Amino acid sequence: MGFVRLLFLMAFASTSLDTGANQTRQESNVGATSMETSINRRSVSEGCTMDADSRHTQLESGKHTVNYQAIDRSFHLSVPASANINAPSPMVLIFHGWGGDGNEFLQSDLVIREANRRGYILVAPTGLGSGAPDHSLNSWSFKGSTSGLDGDGGKGLTGSICDYQVTKDYNYASCSEVAENSCSWTQCQQSDVGFALALAEYVGEKLCVDKNNIFATGGSNGGMFTWELGQNSASAPTFRAIAPIIGLPHRGYSSSQGKNTSLPVLLITGTDDATVPPGEWGVEGYTTTSDGDAFFYESATAITKAWAAAHACNTDSAATVFDTGYPAADCRTFCGSDAHWPEVLDCRADMPHTYELEWVWPLVLDFFDHHSF
Repeated sequence: MGFVRLLFLMAFASTSLDTGANQTRQESNVGATSMETSINRRSVSEGCTMDADSRHTQLESGKHTVNYQAIDRSFHLSVPASANINAPSPMVLIFHGWGGDGNEFLQSDLVIREANRRGYILVAPTGLGSGAPDHSLNSWSFKGSTSGLDGDGGKGLTGSICDYQVTKDYNYASCSEVAENSCSWTQCQQSDVGFALALAEYVGEKLCVDKNNIFATGGSNGGMFTWELGQNSASAPTFRAIAPIIGLPHRGYSSSQGKNTSLPVLLITGTDDATVPPGEWGVEGYTTTSDGDAFFYESATAITKAWAAAHACNTDSAATVFDTGYPAADCRTFCGSDAHWPEVLDCRADMPHTYELEWVWPLVLDFFDHHSF
């Protein structure tokens, strides 16, 4: 897995969680004067209706611990100064890379400063794997990562997410009854999708969250899981937009969004990335890791083309250039007819399997800003 190169990046990382997730959202009426009339209760979280006696239970910035399905989970939280019970705030869930934790993103002054300036609540949980029974690396599970099987349905190497003849065995103990081969490389202790939804709901009970504007992003393994949140029909309705960073689905898992309404996506990858290579512009199919292992991923063109087609964009012609204002990124889209920022945007930069937060993070928030309700 090119282990050292994946030990980093984003995460969204307390008490008990409600596993339900209200997926009904409507715009709030900002013109009314009383909270009863100014907030459409179906578009905002429970924390927006908290009475004065309960406000001491509101969450503050810092590290928190929760218990989800009998397992203690931690998350880091950043609450902007502008957040208050009468003004629902947008929220971003951030998922770290393989072996990381919830502080990877939030330890950056730039990340906090930009989110505060724009009014975003940041929730950065820590994945499972470092504790018992796995005693491995914290991880996020997504299609193919636990079974080791790709989405094409072949046999042997043609149906696996890696070439297991040359790839190290990263199997987790918790996947002993799930893994079909030695390509499995993430935890099987509990559903990460279920946890992410429960965490979003929990934070919404403690803070005033705009449920129309909940976003997800993540890096490397966290970026791969971000795709899962967008593709999975159980989680996709919760999110307004997603932004996977240097993370792609495994081979054969190129399905588009898991809901009938629009789910914009920004993909950021590195053209010099040997761990999760995006492939050449316009080339569909799959790519192969070249960092000592041989994992198979959908190409950036293949996955963004599938999502563009789901958004009724013209995929018969090549993607066209879109200027985001960030010179480091070469951004292209099949959705060039969109009036403003396209709903599907593929951005690539001359970088290896790392972040360049000075432009990556502002670009992610720009994309979320432009696609907010």
